[in-house]
Amino acid sequence: MSVALSININKIALIRNSRPGNYPDLVLHAERIVAAGADGITVHPRPDQRHIRASDVPALAAALAVELNVEGNPFAGAARSNRADVGDYPGFMELVAAVRPAQCTLVPDGDGQLTSDHGFDLRRDAGRLEPLVARMHQLGCRVSLFMDPEPAQMRLAAELGADRVELYTGPYAAEIARGRAPADVIGPWLDTALAAQEAGLGLNAGHDLNLLNLPAFRDLPGLLEVSIGHAFTVDCLEMGMAAAIRAYQQALGKS
Repeated sequence: MSVALSININKIALIRNSRPGNYPDLVLHAERIVAAGADGITVHPRPDQRHIRASDVPALAAALAVELNVEGNPFAGAARSNRADVGDYPGFMELVAAVRPAQCTLVPDGDGQLTSDHGFDLRRDAGRLEPLVARMHQLGCRVSLFMDPEPAQMRLAAELGADRVELYTGPYAAEIARGRAPADVIGPWLDTALAAQEAGLGLNAGHDLNLLNLPAFRDLPGLLEVSIGHAFTVDCLEMGMAAAIRAYQQALGKS
């Protein structure tokens, strides 16, 4: 089974938000990304709405024929904005209930956090997460949990009802950027992938994956989907959107 490429469009929204109006048009660019060969679209709305806004998500869900993956912190409450053109953040669970995306990826980031940098500790968080996972299943959403590469936590993720886990790959990418060989650093992710398989979980991965480090990661056992955002946007500046999509699909072993 080939690994699905989901493109995170937060950075396109960040460019749009730097000026008034709707340029670049987020829905139009998401449609172009899909037409160029992406398998899905990922968004991560945050309460400060500095990139993807809550109001973007229904429009994307209505326009896209591929899977929409909505990421966020399920414990983040409603937040008011001082900008009339943005509107209030309704809270992650309220947004999911309104949109019912194909996949929800739950992420334990803080409201003002620059980017996601750690996974859940299910020894502490499972009790709070379990009813939310059940609620998302009632809404028809597949549920993935953002997790560090810790094999022992895979059984806990399965026990609370998650369908998948998304492995946080930031530390893997950082080691490759320092010049280390993938075979020397991939061990924790490999062990966790095997533990996820044993627990009956699907496997996603994301954060700082790029054309350099992705080829060594794509053969992780059971890997179903990767989410690429920042590096893809940077590569688009040099290569153009269509060529960047082709390059990432090739990095995933597709012709």
